Amino acid sequence: MNKNEFATAFATLAGTPGPFPWQWELYKRFIAGDIPASCNLPTGLGKTSVIHVWLLALSVNNKLPRRLVYVVNRRTVVDQTTNEVENLRERLPDVPEVEAALWALCSTRPEKPDPKRDRPLAISTLRGQFADNREWSADPSRPAVICGTVDMIGSRLLFSGYGCGFKTRPLHAGFLGQDALIVHDEAHLEPAFQKLLIEIEKEQQRCKDFRPLRVMELTATSRAGGEAFELTKEEKAPPEELPMPTEPVHYVWQRLKAKKGLRFWPTARGEVAKKIGQLARGRKETGQAILVFVRTIDDVKAVQEELAEKKGGVPAEQVQVLTGTLRGLERDRLASEDAVFARFFAKSKAKTREGTVYLICTSAGEVGVDLSADHLVCDLTTLDSMAQRLGRVNRRGEGAAEVDVVCESEPDPKKKDEVVERARWKTKELLERLPPCVWTTERREASPLCLRNLNRTEEERTAAFAPTPTILPVSDILFDAWALTTIRAKLPGRPPVEPYLHGLAEWQPPETHVAWREEVWELRLQFTSNEEREQRERTERKLLAKFAEDLLEDYPLKPHELLRDRTDRVFKHVTAIAARRPDDYAWLVGDEGSVEVFTLQELADKDRKDRLNGRTVLLPPQAGGLLGGFLDGGATSTAGLDVADALRDEEGNPRRLRVWDNESEGRTENMRLIRQIEFPAGEDEDAEGKVWRWFERPQGGDGDWSRANLKPVTWETHTKDVTENATAIVEKLALDDLRDPVEVFRVAAECHDLGKRRNVFQAVLGNRDPNVWLAKSGAKGGRIAETYRHEFGSLIDTANPDLAPGFAHLSEDLKAFVLHVIAAHHGRGRPHFPEPEAFDPERPDADAKTVAREVPRRFAQLQRKYGRWGLAYLESLLRAADYAASAKPSEFVKGDGL
Repeated sequence: MNKNEFATAFATLAGTPGPFPWQWELYKRFIAGDIPASCNLPTGLGKTSVIHVWLLALSVNNKLPRRLVYVVNRRTVVDQTTNEVENLRERLPDVPEVEAALWALCSTRPEKPDPKRDRPLAISTLRGQFADNREWSADPSRPAVICGTVDMIGSRLLFSGYGCGFKTRPLHAGFLGQDALIVHDEAHLEPAFQKLLIEIEKEQQRCKDFRPLRVMELTATSRAGGEAFELTKEEKAPPEELPMPTEPVHYVWQRLKAKKGLRFWPTARGEVAKKIGQLARGRKETGQAILVFVRTIDDVKAVQEELAEKKGGVPAEQVQVLTGTLRGLERDRLASEDAVFARFFAKSKAKTREGTVYLICTSAGEVGVDLSADHLVCDLTTLDSMAQRLGRVNRRGEGAAEVDVVCESEPDPKKKDEVVERARWKTKELLERLPPCVWTTERREASPLCLRNLNRTEEERTAAFAPTPTILPVSDILFDAWALTTIRAKLPGRPPVEPYLHGLAEWQPPETHVAWREEVWELRLQFTSNEEREQRERTERKLLAKFAEDLLEDYPLKPHELLRDRTDRVFKHVTAIAARRPDDYAWLVGDEGSVEVFTLQELADKDRKDRLNGRTVLLPPQAGGLLGGFLDGGATSTAGLDVADALRDEEGNPRRLRVWDNESEGRTENMRLIRQIEFPAGEDEDAEGKVWRWFERPQGGDGDWSRANLKPVTWETHTKDVTENATAIVEKLALDDLRDPVEVFRVAAECHDLGKRRNVFQAVLGNRDPNVWLAKSGAKGGRIAETYRHEFGSLIDTANPDLAPGFAHLSEDLKAFVLHVIAAHHGRGRPHFPEPEAFDPERPDADAKTVAREVPRRFAQLQRKYGRWGLAYLESLLRAADYAASAKPSEFVKGDGL
């Protein structure tokens, strides 16, 4: 693809006049397989277009990573990247040669692709309609873009995915950590995570992982030294007088020289927020979009008060608030539906509010949001944060913005030893060196170009940045411990991953998530006041906690359900709720999926409030506690608190649904029953029992992929489908580093479900036809609880040459690989099968014990050979083939027993 061809293709996919020069230069490096470790690019110059550049390069060089993982800072409110990728995918048919090249990489392609839907590019995000939609992992050979936060991507990389159960954690780790390019946006805001990515990259290279990941940081204010990819010389040297923009480089110049007149407003200590509100209110007659940034929630409220109509401000509907403590559902709706926000967000599809509007933000609005305000009023913060704020005003250089920075008249002597305070005042010192504005008086020019050319030493710049948190060192021992995903209980030497994602910072207090679920109320325990109450309660709480863990495995908490706040504030609100409803139950959920059950009164124990650190408090909706999307202990309304079923697929259908009794009729078409709870009738003879059912849409749910098919499928048909899928995937991926890859995966696919040919398993599927072996029960199969693991039975049968003739001809090392892939294809075998699952009811007990002993030894051996992420990746190829077969509409088997 020459320069003109690239320009045409890029402009078509991006919907812009043409590429900037730096985008062409980056494409050339990608084509050569040279992925920069760092890209130092100013805010507002289309950094997300790295995705477009990668995709065009991949269409030419298929040795590039198949997946691009775009990671944004955890405080991001709107993932603008998703919108960009959606638009890119929609435009792929307009560049037929690129679309054809990408289809050639895929192992599966519809015979008659739907021109409106089918594309050779998968998209997945961690919220909204693309949240964990499995599109990216169903075909590992298909190019994919996965967008997520530091927490969600980072935890999955460390085999500890928030919001996903132990069965899917190896798959996420494998597919995110192999054959992937991780692009870390605004990496300077999360130095601990950037360091972790680099350490993972080094560890994979040391262990010779199968397809090591690549890491590239994107930042306009890099903390790192060394050479970085930057704008071209032509872009970095705009002329004094800018021409009318007609060429791409002209738009670069225009944005670099965007007029932003900065002025400091010294104010008495304690009056900063009030002054910010007054300055913002002074622009109420302008009819413009005014952005306000402050550092604390209390200051947000103070500014709101100053902008209130009763103080001579504007009507409440002209003001919107954006903070990191807003629940996910309300954050998403803010981006797509709010008329005030739409004035600031260029890509919003919502109707915009006329007149003067205000958006008051904490740091949640600093990163990852394509905001562009007419003017900005803010307090003083560190240099890296100030650069982000300035990038959210007059973003495209089409006007002249005024920036009012309110700060204390002098530093607080009581805070002279605080590192953040020192950085704030160093930032003021540096910004006062900006050149005077030529277009207005009493202001300094804070254009991106002036910020880049600011006269400062490297030592001064570092001193003005937010302090780097203590970055915890990782080691091979820690990586080994995190990879043991079958062990769900707390494990000595396996700490929570959160501190390794963000580091430890004394100036950043611990945080807690909060959500609401009906299950917490409906499954509450009701006790009688007899002598055995206390003992009975302890026992039943443990049973409830275990049940809750399994329930959240199938029906996990999602980002749209969660709000996040400082633990001390969460504790304050929980205490307020407990004062009203002390005996209500709450579930305390750990990051590893563990659940403890407490009364609200117990959670409000001030001597034990630290147990909320880094965990999730799951409340019953009846307890209230939510107002306008924010945690509020005094709120008593129960409406709209449980939003677990609000998750929709790309066509607007519910991806999962809970219904009572017969309410499912007409609502659960094409959905799979995954769980059912029967509540017995009460003591009142008129009281009737009730049934609660959980459903999920097969292509977008969260349960075990083995449940995906809606119709019964024979064992022979399913095995044939999985074998064909596995062969196609391996052929497209060209796994040259694995000996005889096609044959190995063919044998693994043929043997993976041998253990389903057991009478006890057929009974689990609800099959009463002795002439048919089923692999899938279908939606009406009458499936009952399963304790026997068919993968374990498959390990026993694979060693039998009469049942698995292809296996007998493999070498010993390939036999070990096949056996592990079979053991792990539903998330077990890493490193073992728990004792209750290590049995086969229809094979000799001695065989089962032998097989059980070999599983962990084989896992350790293969992990040393292929690497932690490499082994997870390879075993997940069979899982993907199995899922694709399960999701495929298959024959409907009729029989007397079905």
